[in-house]
Amino acid sequence: MKFSISRDALLKPLNLVAGVVERRQTLPVLSNVLVSLDGDALSLTGTDLEVELVGRITLPEAAESGEVTVPARKLADICKSLPEASRLDFSLDEQRLLLRCGRSRFTLSTLPASDFPNIEPAAGVLEFSVNQGQLRRLIDRTAFSMAQQDVRYYLNGMLFEVTPKRLRAVATDGHRLAMATLDGELPGVRSELQVILPRKGVVELQRLLQDPDAEVKLVLGNSLFRASTSDFTFTSKLVDGKFPDYERVLPRGTNKTMLGARDDIRAALMRASILSNEKFRGVRLVLSGDNLQVLANNPEQEEAEETVGVEYGGERVEIGFNVGYLIDVLGVLGGNEVRVLLSDGNSSVLIDEPGSEGAVYVVMPMRL
Repeated sequence: MKFSISRDALLKPLNLVAGVVERRQTLPVLSNVLVSLDGDALSLTGTDLEVELVGRITLPEAAESGEVTVPARKLADICKSLPEASRLDFSLDEQRLLLRCGRSRFTLSTLPASDFPNIEPAAGVLEFSVNQGQLRRLIDRTAFSMAQQDVRYYLNGMLFEVTPKRLRAVATDGHRLAMATLDGELPGVRSELQVILPRKGVVELQRLLQDPDAEVKLVLGNSLFRASTSDFTFTSKLVDGKFPDYERVLPRGTNKTMLGARDDIRAALMRASILSNEKFRGVRLVLSGDNLQVLANNPEQEEAEETVGVEYGGERVEIGFNVGYLIDVLGVLGGNEVRVLLSDGNSSVLIDEPGSEGAVYVVMPMRL
């Protein structure tokens, strides 16, 4: 195997692929990236056995084909440290990969390509294409609600629900829920399917969707999730479990509505949170007339009080929340206004943007 490539052309796919590779691996080959060359088609593959990412580059001219695996992080770090726009010359010499760049020369250890594991291909149940920007928005608006290392393993990921008329993403950690929907015909989809993409897969997919105007092809099966563009192919195993019935969590019968300026309320919550209990992060919200009061205190008997003007006009309601959950929701809403639908001080609230059907959020109250 022998080829030449510019540093900048190699670095982008190499960084993406190296991001999948874990630093500490039980199998040495999993710390490596598979470098495959067929004519002028160069591909880089990284995997941790759960998520696999293949980055593709077309070389200016055909070169000597071959494949080998090399340490992913070391190769990425070397390429980052070399001057921009420099030319890299790669060649395979017995069991070593030689990299030359100007007066620099590096010799990297290799492992045989035959040792590199591939995620077994599985038949897709649904195949369709969607705009990258729209898919990225779905993930951005919901990913913060995913659980982390929860014993309810099916919460450590994101539910993707596909029907002929919509694509929906749902994430919850049991205390809050985020749901974003992309309405519209999905060409080629004739049935319904729910799959749970694990947390690491969601994070990697979020990093990959960089071109808001391009399409990404999705293949969803009973055991895998695949996303493909001209530059990369992302494959992830699915979480084997049943996601909770999120429709039952959405508050019904809310009879009070609050409208307010998103930035003003978020700023007030962030200021009050400074003096909230560091462990429980609780704040008390008091709605009365056209005012929202945010009250916080801590074991040192320090107190914070903020008042924000809102449109409410209902009866007085006092309700406690984890302030971090509210700040997260207000951080991903896109509009200038926020709407909060509630019924009493002990029930979950529904938060959304007035006039927008795209995303809704549910936050459970906490006892203070």
